[in-house]
Amino acid sequence: MGGLPSFGTWTAATASPTPGCTSCARAGRRRSSRRRCAAGSTSCSSATRRPATDFRAACDAHGALFVLNDRPDLAAAADADGVHVGQDDVPVADARATVGEERIVGLSTHSPAQIDAATGADYIACGPVHATPTKPGRPAAGLGVVAHAAAHARVPWFAIGGIDATCLAEVVTAGARRIIVVRALTHAADPEAAARALRAGLGERAPVGAA
Repeated sequence: MGGLPSFGTWTAATASPTPGCTSCARAGRRRSSRRRCAAGSTSCSSATRRPATDFRAACDAHGALFVLNDRPDLAAAADADGVHVGQDDVPVADARATVGEERIVGLSTHSPAQIDAATGADYIACGPVHATPTKPGRPAAGLGVVAHAAAHARVPWFAIGGIDATCLAEVVTAGARRIIVVRALTHAADPEAAARALRAGLGERAPVGAA
């Protein structure tokens, strides 16, 4: 299984790196994820790779990990640190075969059954805790999925979905020590300050490399 560095707060970007992206990195973020790029494409043209390589450079500049969504082929081509796949994307084993043993492979889970069935991934994302426009049509899994992951997950895991400063405390109380956020940073007037506040809300209890 690929190496597993320390994980911090995860944000997601939708285009080329922006000042907000680098501000979040300065705030201590250790992962960056780029959302879908050329969905359905089976090749990595230079135009497809360019935004991913821009993220690679931005993450390198701030000592952040770069994990790319959905596309193991693009993750390998852009020398990303890893790839994140969903339940309807390529299987974890196929993703790992593409990116190699040294890169991170993450998996989305949406229910206790999927958490229990998750094998082969270096980490899992659990949610959405709350309904979110970044996953249209996906019903909220609620805090129950967080509590289940806290009790039963066998790999490091992140709570995801509609999490921001207003509800972070209840997510932490349910057992989360790592989170994935999108709008909490991309919609913030000051992304760096928002990232720092979220990280402070998680406290210093987040384990490294343990479930």
